[in-house]
This record gives sequence, C-alpha cells and structure tokens, in this order.
Amino acid sequence: MKDELHTRFGHTSESIAQDFAEHLKYSQDADIYHTTKEGRYTALALTIRDRIIHQWNLSRKTQRDNNAKRVYYLSLEFLMGRAMTNNIINLGIEKEVDKAITSLGYTYEELYDVEPDAGLGNGGLGRLAACFLDSLATLELPAYGYGIRYNYGIFRQQLKNGWQVEQPDNWLRDGNPWEIIRPDVVYPVQFGGEIQVIREKGRDNFKWIGSETVNGVAYDTPIIGYGCTTVNTLRLWSAKSPEEFDFHEFNDGDYTEAVRSKISAENLSQVLYPNDTLYMGKELRLKQQYFFVACSLADIIRRFKRQNLSWSHFPDFAAIQLNDTHPSLAIPEMMRLLIDEENLTWDEAWDITQALMGYTNHTLMPEALEKWSLPMLQKILPRHMQIIYEINHRFLQSAVSFFPLQPEMLRKISIIEETNPKQVRMANLAIIGSHSTNGVAELHSQLLKKSMFPQFNLIFPDRFNNKTNGITQRRWLLDANPQLAAKITEAIGDGWITDYSQIANLAPFAQDTTFLHDFAKIKHASKERASAFLRKDSGIIVNPDTMFDVQVKRIHEYKRQLLNALNILLIYDDIKAGGKLTKDMKPMTFLFGGKAAPGYVNAKLIIKLINNIAKVINADAQANKLISIHFMPNYRVTMAESIIPATDLSQQISTAGTEASGTGNMKFMCNGALTIGTMDGANVEMAEEVGKENMFIFGHTEEEITKLSGTYSPFSWVLADKEIKKVVDLLSSGFFNVSEPNIFEPLRKSLFEEGDRYFHFADLRMYAEAHQAARNLYANNQEEWNRKAVLNIASSGKFSSDRTISEYAKDIWHLKSCPVKKGNGKDTVLLDAVKK
Repeated sequence: MKDELHTRFGHTSESIAQDFAEHLKYSQDADIYHTTKEGRYTALALTIRDRIIHQWNLSRKTQRDNNAKRVYYLSLEFLMGRAMTNNIINLGIEKEVDKAITSLGYTYEELYDVEPDAGLGNGGLGRLAACFLDSLATLELPAYGYGIRYNYGIFRQQLKNGWQVEQPDNWLRDGNPWEIIRPDVVYPVQFGGEIQVIREKGRDNFKWIGSETVNGVAYDTPIIGYGCTTVNTLRLWSAKSPEEFDFHEFNDGDYTEAVRSKISAENLSQVLYPNDTLYMGKELRLKQQYFFVACSLADIIRRFKRQNLSWSHFPDFAAIQLNDTHPSLAIPEMMRLLIDEENLTWDEAWDITQALMGYTNHTLMPEALEKWSLPMLQKILPRHMQIIYEINHRFLQSAVSFFPLQPEMLRKISIIEETNPKQVRMANLAIIGSHSTNGVAELHSQLLKKSMFPQFNLIFPDRFNNKTNGITQRRWLLDANPQLAAKITEAIGDGWITDYSQIANLAPFAQDTTFLHDFAKIKHASKERASAFLRKDSGIIVNPDTMFDVQVKRIHEYKRQLLNALNILLIYDDIKAGGKLTKDMKPMTFLFGGKAAPGYVNAKLIIKLINNIAKVINADAQANKLISIHFMPNYRVTMAESIIPATDLSQQISTAGTEASGTGNMKFMCNGALTIGTMDGANVEMAEEVGKENMFIFGHTEEEITKLSGTYSPFSWVLADKEIKKVVDLLSSGFFNVSEPNIFEPLRKSLFEEGDRYFHFADLRMYAEAHQAARNLYANNQEEWNRKAVLNIASSGKFSSDRTISEYAKDIWHLKSCPVKKGNGKDTVLLDAVKK
C-alpha cells in the first residue's frame, strides 16, 4: 500500500516533502516570499525530529516496562557537533531527504550547512562523551547523558595579526530545533547558607539551609542509534532564577538591582569554562559543577523512587559514570541526599554511593588534577565540606594499616591537601568514593597505577582498570567520508557500520591495485572538498594536489605543536640552503588547528609563532613552491569532518607519558591517514594493531623520558646538532617577529631557562628523520603509501567506541541491552496517547 503522506512518520520523499512544507507554514509562518535559510533549516530539522519522537517515547516505555538498569553519564562537556546529517544517516533516510528537498527547489547541502556546531565542549573529553552516546544507543543500552545547556559554547576563535582572539559562540542564537524543554522537570539547587543540626531518635540530622537558590530546568535532546531502534536522551540543565525580578525595587527605580538575582542565577549556564584565572571565575566553575551534579542526581533519584523499592536496590537500577573529576561532587551530594533527605545511615549511604559511582581519569598531568580551595568550597557548599571531611577521616583511618608510621604517604592520599590555603583534591575523592577507576589507554592506565596513584593502587588493587577510548565509525567514517565508506561497503559489505571488528576484512584489499587506485581518487576528492571548505570558512587557499600534513588538537605545550613548528623550520632552512633533504619532496601543506585556553599565555604564543612562521614562508617565492603553512581558525567538529578525510599525515607527537589516550589519532587512522607519532597514549595500541612499520614512530619512550628527566639539558642537545642550532638561532634573532620584538621570550624561557619540560629538543632530530621518511615514501612510492593507508583502516577495528562501551557495560556498569521494537508511528492512536 502506498505511503499516505504520513507527515509525522512517513519515510518516503513525498511524506518528508509534505512535512517540511507544513513546518515551514505552521511552525515558521513562512511562505515563498517570507522564508530564510535558518527557517528552512529549522523546518527540515523539525521534520526529521518528527520521525524520531515516536521511537524516543517507545524506548523510554520499553526500558520502564522492563525495569531496565540505566547508565547515567555525567560530563561537563558534550562536543556534539551538528545533528542533522548524523540523525538522517542513523534513520536511514538520506536519499529520501535529498530527493524531497530537491523536489522543492532547494538542496540538502544548503540546508544542513546552516546548522551551527553544538560547541558544548573543548576537545577530546567532550567529543568522547558524544561518541559514547552514539554507541550506547546503537548497542541498545539504556542511558542518559547529563550536562549543562550552555548558552555560549567554547569560544569562537578568530585570528588577528596572528593572535588568537576569543569571540562569543552564540550557538543558540536561532534556537535549537532538536531539543525539547521539560518545564515540569525543574530542581532547586542551593548554595551557601548554614547547617542546622537536629537531634532526633538518637542521631544527628543535618539540615542545609542555603542562602541562594537556582532552578535547573531540563532540556532533552534525542540520541538515536544506527537504525533508530533505541533512542536515548541527552538531558542538559539550564539555570533559571526562581524569581524573574524584584518588583518593589523595579518600582523604586533601581532597575539594575531588580534583575541582579536573575542575572546571577542564570550566569551558571551562560558559558562553558569561564576564565578561572580570577577568583570569581573559579567560584563560577565550582558552582557550575555542583549545579549540574545536583540536578542530575535529583533526577536519577526521582526515577528510582518510582520503583517503590528499598534503597539497597538502587545500584541494580542505576550506574553513574563520572567523566573526569568535573562531576566528582556527585559523591558527597549522593551521600547528602541519602543521609539528610532519605534518612539512611552513613554506612548504608556509603555502600550505595560507591556501588553507583565509576570514575574515568583523563590526565597524566599532575597539575591538571582538579583541586578546589577549601575555604571557597566551605563557603559555597558547607554541608558537602562536612561530608568530605568525614569521608576523608574514615578513609585515612582504614589506610593507616597499609602505611604504618608513614605520615607522608597518608598526606599523599588524603582528600585534603595541607597547603595554604588548604585544597580539596577531587581525583582522590573520586577514587575513594567510587568502585571503579579507569584509564583510557593501556599505557595511561598502567601509569595511573605506577606513577600517579600508586598508593591507591596498593589499597584498592581491584579498582583500577583500563578502557581504551574509541570513536564512533558512524560519524567519523560513514558520515564524514561517504565516498570511502561506500567503497569499503562495496568491498566487504556494510556489517562494519555496527560491528567495526569486520573492518579487518579490508586487509586483503591493501594488495588490490584497483582498490588502491580508487582509494587514491577518493583521497584526492576529499582534499578538494576540504580545500573548498577552508576557502569558504576562513578564506584559506590550499592546493589539493599537495600532501596534507595535519595537526589539529587543543593547543598545549605537551601536545607539542611547537615541535611541529621547529621541524617546519628545519625543512625551510634546508630549502633555503639548496635542498639536500628536500630536493625530491612533493609539495606539502601543513595545517594546524585548535584553541588555546584564554588564560594560557604560552599556548597563545604558540599560535602566534605558527602564524608568524606561516606569514614568512608563504611569502617566500623559493620556499612556497614546496611548503605552505596555515592555521585554521575556529577548529570544531564540522571542520574536523572535512579535514580528517583529506589528511595524508596525522601528527600525534605528544611527549611520551603525557597524553592519556587521544581520539583524533583514531579518527585519522580510520580515514586512511598515516600517523607520525610517539609511543604515547593510544598510539601504542595503534602500533600494536597495524604494526610500527605502517606508522612513523619516533622519540623517547616514557621510560626513557623518566630516566632522562634528571639530567636533561636542552642547551646540550641544541649545541650537539648544528642544523637545530641554526634554526634556534634564527628564531632567537627575531627573524619571524621583526616588528614585534621579544614577543616570544616566554617560549624561549620555557625551552631553555625552565628546562624544556616536554623534551622538544631531545626528540626533534628523531622527529625530523621520521618526517623525512614519510615525505620520501609519499614522493617516491604512492602505491606503498596507499597500501599502508588501507592497512591502517583495516587495523582500526579496536578503536570503535562500540567496543569501549561494551567493555564499560560488562566490567563496570553491569548493564544489559534492552532491545526496543521498531515502531512505525501508526501503532498509537494520538488521542489515546494523551488521554489522562
């Protein structure tokens, strides 16, 4: 029977076109004379959302009816990117949407290109969370993501005279058609105030009376799995004042004071990561963390209490995963709720809290482990500080038996750091208050146990485990690189889309000359698309016939964008000297991208240095025939989806022992880029999967760096290599900053007077040789290069977030899938569905 233009659920092009037209008219009040590109995008988004809603409702109902255990993924970041194309692919209606929009005189591409990135994250942490949500839904695992609905995402990066300039990222300017506000899901959140102690029935009952209250309002976004059977929920909290404004002050003419409390409350969800170099910024970040934790736990408890079961069953229905330490206040907050609100004993509450909580660590940098000033935490969350003190007291009492007469060891594992002022160590709190602490790559997890937290590993030997990160192949290959995805499917079938281990079946095609030829054509087409994207997005002109060498990631000294820049100067110097090493190289385009934290001076200087180097080299008639350098402003998910498929050489060059895992390395790998990298993070496991011979591995290992650190002198390494010394002298001479004297002095100091903490000069010569090997292979044996690229794709099966999530579900959450039948939208009569 022909589809009867079912405009809310039909999947034919005719039904989609009709629904689009109706949304333009009835949702946008638009016609042929009054319509905007934003209005057309919104109409299409609502049309797609219509086809998700029924399955979303059915998923919740199925999970409720089956008393399914859910995982609650708490993350301060969700770097979702655009939703349109991903949702359409997961629904399986890409061709139908394209046909529907074309039939109305528009193009699908012009509509989806309007969507802004949902920039609710900064980098790998938030993008990992987004990949995990996709995998949870595809694997039909019941889940909620919880975070903050920031009005402004991570800043929009502009470059002015080579400097990073931060502009507000007003991603909600035109609204967000994918989300649904839940005005009935509102939780009050307190700050400050005092604690009252009431003695009843032989126990002290604590009542926290806050001095400030903010309401958290829920906004829900559907997260659909591939095939759109299970649809999970991303619930983000928006801060609202309980009172709009003080009417009396307004009438008295004090208009500013009348709205002060409203502005103060709603600041909590205004901006992702306010600059915390000032006290007010630190206070705001702490309040943000508690705000989203408090709302999320209240929501989780509300859902459990519908079961009318004893609290001992709570961990059978919920698992809570803390994505880094940002949500670690969930531990004292859960204790507060269970003890103060639900009247459980301390021991009962502690057993439940530990059973609920799992903690994922994301750093090997001691200074990146989150700490809060104790006086500030005491002022903002007085009851939580009491609970943290009690947790710490009881823990240290039990830990004494592991470290008798060793007060220094007890000081290391204490939640309270005895500095002036005292600090609260959130990582220690997260480890003590959870039943699982996992790293995100094998090397990272081993270093957590060996170097970062050896004392905790002694006390809790079964608590530490590894869950190597992964990415969703559906967004990063199927969506981002449709030509390559189609070629892979033609070769091995489409099973890899939901079972990425099947990508291993591609390995024999690395010996197939026809396949390699087609792969090369697809790579060049990707470069042409990336070139067009950059020209439109930022006015950067690149040559798609060159080799694309790409380093895109957050700007940080340990990620060593500076090492990349130094190697470019070695290449430049060789070209200027007559080209002993570069005479046979193919032209190269070096692309950088990433944002520096607004208060991170050296990271911003690295951006400036790269841009100054680019300005000189790109204007040099001798050099620019062989190399060009570009810093791509405002790197984000949408840019990554364009640049990664076009990349030939992926730069993953952090100092060994500093990068927890990395996920960009995996995205490049599955798109057929070769990696130049150190044995750090997940690079180690990538080398195990594909073989070092199919990567360009260089540099000191983590063990070698540890041994070297006591005696390392950057001066001696520079003086021992005349070519490196020449480049350093060129930099120091001011050649790249003639009109801006001494601006790079802080970088020079960090490299020399401060000891080159990240061992740039110890690794630079090995890096230069590995890079030369990559250039030579690309120039002299394209078929071998492409063979290695295909082997990299075929060896990337381990790095799917589906595998990662399956391990979390089995080992940490003890979570089972809850299959949802595929509804057609017609099996619920609408009036019956809304009757009381």
